[in-house]
Amino acid sequence: MTKIFASPRDLIGQEGTALGATEWLTIEQDRVNGFAEVTGDHQWIHVDVDRAKDGPFGGTIAHGYLTMSLVNFFLPDLIEVRGFSHAVNVGADRLRFLSPVKVGSRIRGVGEIVSVEEVKGAIQSVVRVTVEIEGGDKPACVVDTISRYFPEG
Repeated sequence: MTKIFASPRDLIGQEGTALGATEWLTIEQDRVNGFAEVTGDHQWIHVDVDRAKDGPFGGTIAHGYLTMSLVNFFLPDLIEVRGFSHAVNVGADRLRFLSPVKVGSRIRGVGEIVSVEEVKGAIQSVVRVTVEIEGGDKPACVVDTISRYFPEG
């Protein structure tokens, strides 16, 4: 269930608040191939289904950066902030890839508000998103996303 905040100021003091989990998302070969196409990363462990069967993972795997980019897909299901004029994605910290995502597996996002502070006329939040693999012992990745919300007015 999405955690909703009526305004960016409502984030203040919410450090440690758990967010998520999202619905599961199946990682399909078409998505991996599309990511390879737009990034130019055509390494065989991602796109060569036949060769990858005999490779280190027993099949193709998603690119780590594809997994990380799907955090943006999960965030709206984890947190919704209302009452701002505009918001910007400031970046990310502490990105770690902990386990490969095999094509055909399902992943989801789980979040936590790590920090909130006032910065240059805005409210900046850091949300840690852990991308879990269904049935996996370790998450696929963990990343701290940084968002800045500029209040209305």
